[in-house]
Amino acid sequence: MKRIKLSGREAAVVKAIGFSLATPATEVMKHTNLSREDIVDIVNGLMDVGYIECMPLREHLDEACLDERMLEMNPSYALALREALKKPW
Repeated sequence: MKRIKLSGREAAVVKAIGFSLATPATEVMKHTNLSREDIVDIVNGLMDVGYIECMPLREHLDEACLDERMLEMNPSYALALREALKKPW
């Protein structure tokens, strides 16, 4: 599997979602202190490449449905995403 590189905002969203349980999108917004528009853009980008999933399933989020969605890590990428979050020293 190729090595995953995340931007700072993407890494913050991945950390806020966590690796075990689905997290409400509103909680991700609170933990990252990002605006709704930024969260929607970042989540849609991560969903496009398959790193995270939205429950109930949707291909793309919009600001209107953000409050009622749960976000979770795609188990297929969990290990690679954990490695991507480690700081290279």
